[in-house]
Amino acid sequence: MRRREFITLLSGAAAIPFVAQAQQSERPRRIGVLMPFPIDNSEGQARIAAFLQELQQLGWNDGRNLQIEYRWEPSDLRKAATELVTLSPDVILASSTPAMAALQQATGTIPIVFTQVAGPVTAGFVASLARPGANVTGFTNIEYGIGVKWLELLKEIAPNVTRVGVIRDPNITTSIGQFGAIQAVARSFQVELSPLGGRDAKELENAITDFARGANCGLITLAVPLSANNSGLIISLAARHRLPATYPFRFYVANGGLISYGPDSIDPHRGAARYVDRILKGEKPADMPVQAPTKYELVVNLKTAKALGLNLPMALQQRADELIE
Repeated sequence: MRRREFITLLSGAAAIPFVAQAQQSERPRRIGVLMPFPIDNSEGQARIAAFLQELQQLGWNDGRNLQIEYRWEPSDLRKAATELVTLSPDVILASSTPAMAALQQATGTIPIVFTQVAGPVTAGFVASLARPGANVTGFTNIEYGIGVKWLELLKEIAPNVTRVGVIRDPNITTSIGQFGAIQAVARSFQVELSPLGGRDAKELENAITDFARGANCGLITLAVPLSANNSGLIISLAARHRLPATYPFRFYVANGGLISYGPDSIDPHRGAARYVDRILKGEKPADMPVQAPTKYELVVNLKTAKALGLNLPMALQQRADELIE
């Protein structure tokens, strides 16, 4: 064999592993997404849109170098979580406490980034905010004590309210904590609390309708998927029965609710995309601190206030971050 041919053969053989390695590195990475909403839920779609937009800014595109498996499942999150884990994704996004709880039961090894979770340490998802440990990290949304603020706002805009219906889900730690905070101060605000809920929209509608038959009633909607999945129903019932109501996020007020106080519910999903990017590049969730919101926004719907016959205090309007006409 001629020397030139021998060298060429060696060069080609040496290149084979590098070609194979390059092809392997271009394998699309797989992300799982678990959402506690039906697929047509506008809030859920807004969260995913922000997540995808940020991923694209970071160079990840679904169908090119990324494969995303979605599970939109408000009724059986455990089954949906198990299905995602079976697919062995590189990382999973969990939006909400129930979604995170279902995934924690399904896997202890696949990296998980959560959003919209209150009290992740109390819930047992992470060891601490600074050092999460294990395979989980993410973004919290609210502290349990924010429930006191919701009651305070309700009494400020409707001082005559003496009976407060609290829309909650007793099976979720977030809901238990928020309701407990409100319950602890209810007497000092001279109100009687009534927990409201149900397994589906019909039961929730019946509960709110029965409650509204009393006098001097108001509503507080806790930050749980039950409320988000039935936001349109809750807002319409509050209007029909002329119930002043407070909500945890802006989207309720943008859709006709009276007043909300809470963090941005969309932006954490941009942060989650950045965490997913770091995990795909080799970082471990255990070393990535859980982040809490840095700003809470007060949003008021003036049109709804007028329809309810409420004269909102000027001081409240001046404190508001946004007034919706």
